[in-house]
Amino acid sequence: MTGRALLAAALIALPAGAAGQGTATVSGRVLKLGSRDTVPVPGAAVVLHRVARDSQGPIDSTSAGPAGQFRFRYQVDTSAVYLLSSGFAGIEYFSTPLHLDPAAPDTGLLLLVSDTASGLPIDVISRHLVISQPVEDGTRPALEIAVLGNPGAVTRVAGDSSHPTWAARLPKGALGAQMGQGDVSPGAAVFRNDSLLLFAPLAPGQKELIFSYSLPARPGKLTLPLGDGAASFTLLLEERTLAVSGAGLAMADTQQIEGRTFQRWTGAAEPGSSLTIGFGGGATRWLLPILVSGVAAALLLVMIRVLRRPVAAARPAASPLLDQLARLDARYAGREGQVPDDEWRRYQEERVALKAALEQELAGRQAAP
Repeated sequence: MTGRALLAAALIALPAGAAGQGTATVSGRVLKLGSRDTVPVPGAAVVLHRVARDSQGPIDSTSAGPAGQFRFRYQVDTSAVYLLSSGFAGIEYFSTPLHLDPAAPDTGLLLLVSDTASGLPIDVISRHLVISQPVEDGTRPALEIAVLGNPGAVTRVAGDSSHPTWAARLPKGALGAQMGQGDVSPGAAVFRNDSLLLFAPLAPGQKELIFSYSLPARPGKLTLPLGDGAASFTLLLEERTLAVSGAGLAMADTQQIEGRTFQRWTGAAEPGSSLTIGFGGGATRWLLPILVSGVAAALLLVMIRVLRRPVAAARPAASPLLDQLARLDARYAGREGQVPDDEWRRYQEERVALKAALEQELAGRQAAP
C-alpha cells in the first residue's frame, strides 16, 4: 500500500469526540524479514506521522541505532491518529496506529521491512462473491472480497506493466468494474479485458482486496475462471433458484443481509477451476443495490494495519473469522448514512474485534513450530 493511501485511510478512520492532550512514548526496532529469522536495520529512517482532520503529515523522524532501535516522545492530540513508517528497497512500511494512553505506552514495537522481488507466488486465502437480484435495467450488482497471502519473507512487486503482482479474471462482459477501499490503494489496480490487474506491492502476510462490478443483463450461463483457485471460496446468490456448478462448491445455509436472503455456496476452489452460474433469461424487477461502489469508512480501517508479519511457507488454511468478516462487510460496507448511528457503531466495534481476533490467530500460527 502506498503511504498516501494509508494516510488518507487513517484520516477517514479518525476517532470522533473532543480532543485531549498529553505526552506519549513509543519505542521499538526496525527489522528486516529473512527466510529464517529477522535482522536489525541499523540507520533506517523512521518517521512519525500525525493524521488529523485539519492536517496530516510527518511530525518527527529519527535514525535507527545499531540494533535497529528507535524511540519517540511526542505531544498527542487524542482526536488524531499516529503512525510510524520506514522505507526500504523503495517500499514504505507502516505500523499499526500507536497507543496514545501514557499509562500504556507502545514499547517493543516491531517495524518490519523486507527485500523485494517479482515473480513470487501469491496465495488466494479466500474469495467471496456476492451477487444481488437484477436492478431496473436487468444488470446484477456484484461485490467481491479477495484475501491474498504472501507466504514468503520478501515483498512481491510487479515486474512491469505486463506482469502485475496478482491478477484475477472477471466474468465475461462485467460492467463498471471499480476498486473499493481494501488493504491496497484503488489506484494500484487496473481493469483490462475482463481482468483485474493488481500492481501494488504485497508484503509478507495477508491483504484484503475489495472490488465491484455489474453482470450484464440476460447473461444466460456465466463462467468465472479461478486461475489461482482459493483455499476458501464463498458464493452468495440472492436468486436462490439459480443453478451453480464447478469450483468444488456445495450448497450450504442461507444468509440474511438487511432483510434480504442469499443462498450460500462454499468450498475450496482448485487452481484452474471455474465457477458456472445458469441465469436463464434474467429478471428485470427493481431492487435497490447495496453492494456496489464505495465500500466506505469501516473497510478503510484495514488499510492502517502494519504490512504483515511473515506466514508459514505452506498454503495457509482459511479461518472462519475471514468468513465472518466478509459477511459483516457485505452487510454494512458503504452504508454509513443509511443505518442508525448506534447500529453503525456496533458494526465498527464488531469489525475491530474480529480483526483483532484474526490477527491474534495469525500470530499464533506464526509462533507455532
